[in-house]
Amino acid sequence: MARTESDIVIAAPAPTVMAVIADFASYPSWATGMQEVTVLEAGENGRAERVRFLLAAPPIRDEFTLGYRWEGDDAVSWNLVGDASMLTAMDGAYRLDRLDENTTRVTYQLRVDVSVPLLGMLKRKAEKVIVDTALKGLKKRVETGDA
Repeated sequence: MARTESDIVIAAPAPTVMAVIADFASYPSWATGMQEVTVLEAGENGRAERVRFLLAAPPIRDEFTLGYRWEGDDAVSWNLVGDASMLTAMDGAYRLDRLDENTTRVTYQLRVDVSVPLLGMLKRKAEKVIVDTALKGLKKRVETGDA
């Protein structure tokens, strides 16, 4: 199944960008629609491996758990691992490419499936809005510290 993908260039080193991505407690302040985020399980490196989300980003409103796999400061991917009422799948990834010492290209991929019938075109549009909004929020959070 196809994924929606987009990227953005952030004026910060990759470890700084990844630190913001890994800071789930701050998501409600910069990730649109994230009302509540709880780390359920952390790995040996201290980064979250299971995270519970309460999302309200129309047309998607749901509570769900994602499992995370980290590749240092280069990439993180996730997939739906717990029950959700509306979502049947949520697979995604952030890939960080160092353009130079203080500049990073962040590529976000996302695939969402829902239990209610939704035209493919509408689902892709919702994914695009989620991806673009998340990338803009991440850029603003990293570069200015604001949401």
